[in-house]
Amino acid sequence: MKTIQKVARRPKIVVIGGGTGLSVMLRGLKEKPLDITAIVTVADDGGSSGILRNELNIPPPGDIRSVLTALADAEPLLTEVLRYRFHSGTGLAGHSLGNLMLAAMTDISGDFVTGVRQLSQVLAVRGRVLPAANRAIVLKAEMADGTIITGESMIPKAGQAIKRVFLEPADVEPLAEAVEAIEGADAILIGPGSLYTSIMPNLLVPKLAQAIVESEAVKLFVCNVMTQPGETDNYSVSDHLDAIHAHIGHHLFDYVIVNDGEIPPQVESKYAEMGSKAVHLDIDEVTKRGYEVIADRLVLFRTFLRHDAERLSHHIYKLVENWMIRKR
Repeated sequence: MKTIQKVARRPKIVVIGGGTGLSVMLRGLKEKPLDITAIVTVADDGGSSGILRNELNIPPPGDIRSVLTALADAEPLLTEVLRYRFHSGTGLAGHSLGNLMLAAMTDISGDFVTGVRQLSQVLAVRGRVLPAANRAIVLKAEMADGTIITGESMIPKAGQAIKRVFLEPADVEPLAEAVEAIEGADAILIGPGSLYTSIMPNLLVPKLAQAIVESEAVKLFVCNVMTQPGETDNYSVSDHLDAIHAHIGHHLFDYVIVNDGEIPPQVESKYAEMGSKAVHLDIDEVTKRGYEVIADRLVLFRTFLRHDAERLSHHIYKLVENWMIRKR
């Protein structure tokens, strides 16, 4: 009887994005036999990251720090310390210790990417963490009325629908290692995360987008569970995909992974107070556009709704494993 052979090596997966959703998912993926490279946005300009970016002229460390701690194999206490945020102290209030450590490592090594690499070694990170570029970039948005909003942190506060987002400079060079990782990937995974302010800044880096388009890897999109006020109000799954297509000009994904589990009414009410609701799951529209849909109950609720990292990573790994077996 013919048996299906297992993949002979660890699949190389490149995960692209930023924000809390990416970090939650990576905590699940690091438990799978995968060779992970995370490419993380450098457009953040708010809070601790924004202050360090402006004062020290470095890429914003916050999203990078979150991904490092998510992939870390270090003692739980150490990762907790890195996430610690000072609540008082002149100049210290609002800063996370991990952000300050990344700033220090950059100063010591003379280079942000080297600093990230060295902190990765200290934390025994499972995989590689790379900024999309070795410099901070400015994200701008053209709103529905033609107004231009400057700054990632300001865009969701504009109170209007987003027509498009774009980078300054538009021709920013990606990190060479990031392009090489995409070119050598077996799978490319984008999302979850803020569509316009965490995902798009990576895809708008010209050579990164080109490398993704030209890659023969299986390409997956993990859609957010809830809409984000000021960014994706009333969006469906297909609206997310249409926005990416409109910005990049290409059909990027083979598979779209979505939540079809029910959200408890009391949780929906809590999110409604913040102007957020469940992303409408319009599977017919998604499949009509040529995407294959993987739908499952993918959410957990504690203080906030989060993706079920274990269940989500199981689907991702099986998709990647089956893709590689078919290629052999």
